[in-house]
Amino acid sequence: MKIAITGASGKAGRATVLEFQQHGYDVVPLDIVQAAAGSGPRTLLTDLTDFGQTVDALAGVDAVVHLANIPAPGIHTAAHTFTTNTAMNSNVFLAAQILGLKKVVWASSETTLGLSFSPENPPKYAPVDEDHFPYPASTYALSKVAAETLATHISGWSGIPFVALRFTNVLTEEDQQSFREVWADPVKRIWNLWGYVDVRDAAASCRNAIEAETTGAESFVITAADTAMNRPSLEVLAEHFPDLEIRGKVEEYGSLLSSAKAIRMLGYAPKYSWRQHLSQ
Repeated sequence: MKIAITGASGKAGRATVLEFQQHGYDVVPLDIVQAAAGSGPRTLLTDLTDFGQTVDALAGVDAVVHLANIPAPGIHTAAHTFTTNTAMNSNVFLAAQILGLKKVVWASSETTLGLSFSPENPPKYAPVDEDHFPYPASTYALSKVAAETLATHISGWSGIPFVALRFTNVLTEEDQQSFREVWADPVKRIWNLWGYVDVRDAAASCRNAIEAETTGAESFVITAADTAMNRPSLEVLAEHFPDLEIRGKVEEYGSLLSSAKAIRMLGYAPKYSWRQHLSQ
């Protein structure tokens, strides 16, 4: 298959391009900026806020992995974040419909589930799963909620399967060095229940989503198997959310965001943990 990957010059994008190349796919990287020299195939410069450019860039591919967006709240003004992300998402989705692509896989966000969590804004239960939706608390999160609604209807119109991957905080091994600070002060990562996902697992989940048999528009939480903490998960949770309902089993150091649906339906299998390279 020939796969377009948007946001190909970003952290998750670079890893995803490599993941698909290593598994024999013909990759078309798209971004508004060129990737660093030597980091893979040359990027096709595309402004996804322009519908004509989006259609031109996706013409001739079989499917798209859409990772391009303003990646977090607070980088730009609230209105700019919402309108820019919504424009990119709607253009990619509608272009996919016009071109008759076989599948759309795209980056939604854990923020749609109610983040940032705090004692004043606790989750409804843990582990947090797909049913903990929608509770957007920023225009960034709202742009993802809006896109999930768009995906549902455009999939219904076109028959194209859409897969939304609600990534938790995507980190490289270098990024994970900061976890040492969190062990001493868990409040620093309370906002997503100490969740993260290694960038290589995030990339693999994109390939899993392309290869899995899905219909309609489905959404999946994508996280590591563990938390960022060096202490048992329920122990840390009880310190900060003592009255929280626990639904289902939580492994000793298991994630408090649940990827069970992705594991079951996509074949997602998180392999990477900070514990493999960071001494406690």
